[in-house]
Amino acid sequence: MCGILAVIGKRDVQEIKQLSARMSHRGPDENGIYQAPNGYILSHERLSIIDLKTGRQPIQGTNNAWVVHNGEIYNHAELRAMLPSHDFRTTCDSEIIVHLYEEFGDEICNFLDGDFSFVVIDGDKFLAGRDPIGVKPLYYGKDKAGNLYFSSEMKPIADQCEHFEAFPPGHYYSSEKGLVRYYKPRYFDYNEGVDDGNTVKLNDALTLATKKRLMSDVPLGVLLSGGLDSSLISSITKRIMRGTNQELHSFSVGLNHDVPDMKAARKVAEFIGTKHHEITFTVEEGIAIVEKLIWYLESYDVTTIRASTPMYFLAKAITESGIKVVLSGEGADEIFGGYLYFHNAPSAEEFQKETIRRVGLLSTADCLRADKSTMAHGLEVRVPFLDRYFVGAVMTFNPESKQPNKAAGKMEKDILRRAFDDKNDPYLPAEILWRQKEQFSDGVGYNWIDSIVAHTTKMVSDAEFATAAKRFPHNTPSTKEAFYYRSIFEKYYPHIDAVKSVLKWVPKWQKSEDPSGRANEIHEKSVAK
Repeated sequence: MCGILAVIGKRDVQEIKQLSARMSHRGPDENGIYQAPNGYILSHERLSIIDLKTGRQPIQGTNNAWVVHNGEIYNHAELRAMLPSHDFRTTCDSEIIVHLYEEFGDEICNFLDGDFSFVVIDGDKFLAGRDPIGVKPLYYGKDKAGNLYFSSEMKPIADQCEHFEAFPPGHYYSSEKGLVRYYKPRYFDYNEGVDDGNTVKLNDALTLATKKRLMSDVPLGVLLSGGLDSSLISSITKRIMRGTNQELHSFSVGLNHDVPDMKAARKVAEFIGTKHHEITFTVEEGIAIVEKLIWYLESYDVTTIRASTPMYFLAKAITESGIKVVLSGEGADEIFGGYLYFHNAPSAEEFQKETIRRVGLLSTADCLRADKSTMAHGLEVRVPFLDRYFVGAVMTFNPESKQPNKAAGKMEKDILRRAFDDKNDPYLPAEILWRQKEQFSDGVGYNWIDSIVAHTTKMVSDAEFATAAKRFPHNTPSTKEAFYYRSIFEKYYPHIDAVKSVLKWVPKWQKSEDPSGRANEIHEKSVAK
């Protein structure tokens, strides 16, 4: 994973190098820059994961096209075999993009099995693309002179562009066709092609999605919160490694060693046999890092900040341990309807529509949080649940096969739990496999959210909060906590387009709009009862 910056136009190369350095945290290993004869510029901040010796970017194709890429292309070896006449300069997965472009032009994104954002320049032509779900971040905009920018983060371009926005997932943008949607799965129409949920198919597909993501030339670990999703990914990863000499490192975080997630993670680690690491942080440390974290996150969303704080400390400790890549469980709650508010869905049709909506918003929520809170320390997170083929399969399951039903004793993500309920060779302890959904910002210790709410409420006076609608007319904060975060955000990102790039994470079908799982009556320790 890395940071990319491209300018389609004419700018001073040293100025662009300085702008790119604003996100050097994304690529602490090396950087590179290329300016084409026509003035177009590609800049790259590299975190070396594949091909440590020759994979420096930008990378030239067989002819005159060049590419910068952030992410991983898991089928790059198979794609290389399709292009025997091309001269490859590296063994890096990123290089395949520029060669595919030279062979097939704009229509290359559906060839790519992976998570990516990239820009190719070829004379006066260019192509930019983003992966189907938006696992990797990308922004684009124009300055007063008409120069077009593409960047992994807002930081390099927010003060350069008159207008900018998040690049939409599942799209490409070319000099010849403009913005085009290439990702058009069946599930976009909730009535289209609904299949019966098949647990064997589900098990096989998630195992394959996980196996792909073990591609690495550096040490690899797993994030293990103790919840169902990260525990399954950890268990599957450990099984894939059976028969090898590889040691799997797992990592969990909490306010102390006795919080819900930490205790559950410890059980899983002992059960599957990982080398486990527990990282703790204090409420005071969490509060102290909020302002810096908002700068990294480029978001003022309450859910994102609450959950990113422990993830920030976790990523720092992992990087310091020498691990550069981790697998994580993001995305399962969106595709399976795993959040507790899904229990309140009024019908299977509404349940299905909400899962589709949530998957469509992942790039503004969980994907953004997982990427930016970890890349603050140069750590790459890979997310098997968001494999495009796995998502495509699960999202076409009959919604009744996924919808929870408390009255009938059917938990959230019941079909996922059953797919990995192997009595002969268990994936997980039963109490973990059938553990209730606990949102990450709750599971690290209930006192974290309670404390940050209390702190931010104290930091914003009644008089200040009364000005919320006038001061923040767009996406007006509805709580003092939200007001506090928004005030910090606009100090760093005052542009209205930066403000509009952030979407609030709000649960449906419940009285409280607070994103904490404890705000739902289904939660075992609900504050709504």
